[in-house]
Amino acid sequence: MRTNQKIVMKQLPVGKPTEDDFEIVQEDLPAIAEGQTLLRTRWLTLDPYMRSGFMADVSNIGKTVIGGTVSEVIESKADGWSVGDLVVGYYGWQTHSIGTADDIQWNNPGMPNQKWDGSMGDPSTALGILGMTGYTAYEGLLNVAKVKAGETVVVSAASGAVGQVVGQLARIKGARAVGIAGGAEKCSFCTDELGFDSCVDYKAGNLAADLAHAAPDGIDIYFENVGGDVLEAVIPLLNEGARVPICGFIAHYNDTPEERRQTPLQRLKAEGLRVLGKDGNTDGFAFFAFSALSAKHPDAEEAIKMMSDWIKSGDLRYRESITDGLESAVPAFIGMLDGQNFGKTMVRLT
Repeated sequence: MRTNQKIVMKQLPVGKPTEDDFEIVQEDLPAIAEGQTLLRTRWLTLDPYMRSGFMADVSNIGKTVIGGTVSEVIESKADGWSVGDLVVGYYGWQTHSIGTADDIQWNNPGMPNQKWDGSMGDPSTALGILGMTGYTAYEGLLNVAKVKAGETVVVSAASGAVGQVVGQLARIKGARAVGIAGGAEKCSFCTDELGFDSCVDYKAGNLAADLAHAAPDGIDIYFENVGGDVLEAVIPLLNEGARVPICGFIAHYNDTPEERRQTPLQRLKAEGLRVLGKDGNTDGFAFFAFSALSAKHPDAEEAIKMMSDWIKSGDLRYRESITDGLESAVPAFIGMLDGQNFGKTMVRLT
């Protein structure tokens, strides 16, 4: 009998999560039946949406924390799956799981589990730049905001999992890429390693002035990952007809419901988003989520293949923030919400 370790929600976090909100539980897994596979987790992903969704729902107390995984098949009684295959799935924060051919990713029927093709890239990228986060950047910038050559694109959390891809895609498409990140090291990474035209350090204390200097012709697209003071600094610089694809609001994920009603975006919504221009255009702010986009799965596969080619050609680079062992997941997750990660936050299990 195989022993599994998993991290479950012990209680709902109040404000910022703490380690006391989680618990590592050990359990015995039954023998697999016909049509099933026994999977050993090799990689799992930590993402901000887990705080605003899963960890805000009381019905999830006692449940395994959700999340994307890359697992190795170590026993199989399922057609099409062999020992050694790598499975991109959604089995959450645990060392082992029992899978079936009908399992799906991201709780979305349009995204069945997939067998990872090693020619695309390293297995970890299936959860990052060649997975959910990479496609989120691609869809938000290219298909939602419809970036054009010569435009100025500003992206917050620029050194993070989604932000680093957004800036590089902007450059690939002939736009000017301006990042906003926390600290000189992260900003240098964006400009020196990723090729951003400029990067503003929001921790330097001069965000509004520094951003205005970095975007002298205003902002045509603002890719929103953060909210808070960063959004406040961006709003006055939005050009007529600017587009703001909204991926996340990490600055507000630990807020109470009352605090969330006071965010800059909520105030703009109450005003009909008139900030977008004198022509009355109120369609520039666009919420989108990967779970909704996954219905376009064939398009996503083509986008991921294109990004894989860009990585191989050197046009697209990435950085991962990796910790080792299941026990590292909780402190790494808490650190990510505080901006301590540098790139896509991953846990490696062996």
